[in-house]
Amino acid sequence: MRLRVEFTTEPFDLDEAPAHALVAREIVQSAELDAVDVGPFGNTAEGGAEAVLTTVDALLRRSLAVGATRISLQVNVIGDTRDTRDTRAAGTADIAAAEDVR
Repeated sequence: MRLRVEFTTEPFDLDEAPAHALVAREIVQSAELDAVDVGPFGNTAEGGAEAVLTTVDALLRRSLAVGATRISLQVNVIGDTRDTRDTRAAGTADIAAAEDVR
């Protein structure tokens, strides 16, 4: 599974990047992610689920430790073409078949 994380850290300071913003930037740029876009008003990174989740954990812990008072975060599954309706239908069919065997 691939994930995309979008996040911002606050408080903002347009004159000089605060410590929490610098830490967040360092974390995502040094992580084993496929795509990283760091900007003044938002940041985006993509990669495998384990790499993104590990990065998010470090991002939250370290950014809060150096002064972030708010972190807005969104995580999306990307590139997953499975239809969850088909998965549920198959699971229901398997349960019904198992009950018929009894």
